[in-house]
Amino acid sequence: MNFSRTATLAEVGEFPLIAAITEGLSLQAEVRVGPGDDAAVLAVDDAVAASVDVLVEGVHFRRDWSEARDVGRKAVAVNVADIEAVGARATGLLVGFSAPADLPLGWVLDFAEGIRHESHAAGVSLLGGDVTRARDITIAVTALGSLEGRDPVLRSGARPGNLVAIHGRLGWAAAGLVVLGRGFRSPRVLVEAQRVPQMDYGAGAAAARAGATSMIDISDGLLADLGHVAQASGVLINLRREAFDVAEPLQAVAAATGADPYTFLFAGGDDHALAATFPSPDAVPAGWLIVGGVSLADDDHAGVLVDGAVWESAAGYDHFGSQRASEPRR
Repeated sequence: MNFSRTATLAEVGEFPLIAAITEGLSLQAEVRVGPGDDAAVLAVDDAVAASVDVLVEGVHFRRDWSEARDVGRKAVAVNVADIEAVGARATGLLVGFSAPADLPLGWVLDFAEGIRHESHAAGVSLLGGDVTRARDITIAVTALGSLEGRDPVLRSGARPGNLVAIHGRLGWAAAGLVVLGRGFRSPRVLVEAQRVPQMDYGAGAAAARAGATSMIDISDGLLADLGHVAQASGVLINLRREAFDVAEPLQAVAAATGADPYTFLFAGGDDHALAATFPSPDAVPAGWLIVGGVSLADDDHAGVLVDGAVWESAAGYDHFGSQRASEPRR
C-alpha cells in the first residue's frame, strides 16, 4: 500500500482500505476460508454461539478520550464477552466498519492493529466484514463461538440455593468515565479500564465446565444484568455488600466527587466482568468471588436485592432511558 497514513478514506478508496485492514492476518485452524471471498467458512462440528454488538462514536467511545488502537481492542473484547457468557469459546469475528470519508487512514490502521492484538489475546480469527461511508464511526461486530460439546449456559438457569459469583473487575470503567468527564486523566488505571476492558479469556468456558447454572456478561451494571438473570430464572438474587472489595482507585474517585463507591460497583458497566450462579461452593472455579445467593422469588417478584433491600439508586445503563451520572457510556 502506497498511501500515507494522513490520507483520507476518500483518497484511499474502499478496496485498498479493505486490503490494508486485512493485511497480515493470522487465522485459527478451524477457519477454512478467511477474508477475501463473499463469505468466510468455518469448520464447525458443534452448535454455534453467535452475538452482535455495535460501538458508535460519541456513545461508546470518543476519539479525544481513546486511541484508535484502544477502540479496536474494545470492539473485540465486548463481543467476545458475550460468547464467554454462554460458556463458549470464541472462534471468529465479522466486523462492519462505517466512517466519514475525511477520516485519516492512520486512524483505521491503528484501529485494525487493536483488532489484531485483542483477537490474538482471545484466540479468535477476524473472518471478514464490510466497510462503508457514514457520518460517524460505527463498528458492528458479530462474534461466533463453539460450545465444544457443552450445553449453553443461559440466563434462565439460576435455581434457589445457588450461589452468585463474579469474575473480573467491577466499577473501574464507570469511575474512569467520571474522571474523563471531568477533564482529568488520572487515576490512569481507571481511565485505561474505561478505554479497554480487562478480560480473562476462557473464564466463561471454565465456569461452564465447572457446572455454572446461569451466566451473564456485565455490560450495563451488575444489578441491571443480574436483574435479567433473576427475571429469566424467576428467582430472587441477594447480594452481600461486605463481599465486595472497593479498590483504592474507586475510593479515591468517590471521595473526590462525593459519590457512593458502591454505585460504581453495582451500577457501573463496561468492565465486561462475568456473573454466574453455581450449585455449591465446591463448584465455583478459582478466580471467582462469591457475592450472594439465590432464593425463591417473593410473591412471584423476581429481582435483585442488596443486603435484603432494594437498591434505591440507578441500577445500570439503558440506551433509550434518561442519562444518569453512573452510566458507563457517552
